[in-house]
Amino acid sequence: AAQGTMNNFTFGDEQYQYYETIAGGSGAGKITHPDGRVELFAGTDVVQTHMTNSRLTDPEVLEFRYPVVLEEFSIRQGSGGVGKVNGGNGGTRRIRFLQAMTASILSNRRRIAPFGLAGGGAAEVGANYIERADGRIEILDSSASAAMQRGDVFVIKTPGGGAYGEAD
Repeated sequence: AAQGTMNNFTFGDEQYQYYETIAGGSGAGKITHPDGRVELFAGTDVVQTHMTNSRLTDPEVLEFRYPVVLEEFSIRQGSGGVGKVNGGNGGTRRIRFLQAMTASILSNRRRIAPFGLAGGGAAEVGANYIERADGRIEILDSSASAAMQRGDVFVIKTPGGGAYGEAD
């Protein structure tokens, strides 16, 4: 299975509104060619599997247009399933707010892991949480809205993809 979600993230106030979908891992698998050849393929790291022709706003543009700082957008190493061919890794996205706004997440695969096939391992589930400016951590469900204050960081960890085949 792929990440199984689009990780819809929005934030805004009366002046600013922003919406993005955040990529995760794709699943590994098998292709049987018309001539009978079988080919295994690994999953892909941090790719959109449920929405096409989309890309994220460049960090420089995001930070120029909105009162936020993109602190991290990275591959979430080890989040893809392990098998003969591994699933793709999900990503980690951290956005720090420079003023009060409302942020919302609509996501999935936060409790049930993207499965592997033919003995391949499942991927890691995703996670959503807020690191408050005062040091508190607020764990969020797969779908949630929260009032963000100056200095708060919204963290989204997207799921990986499942593996294919038993590991050697």
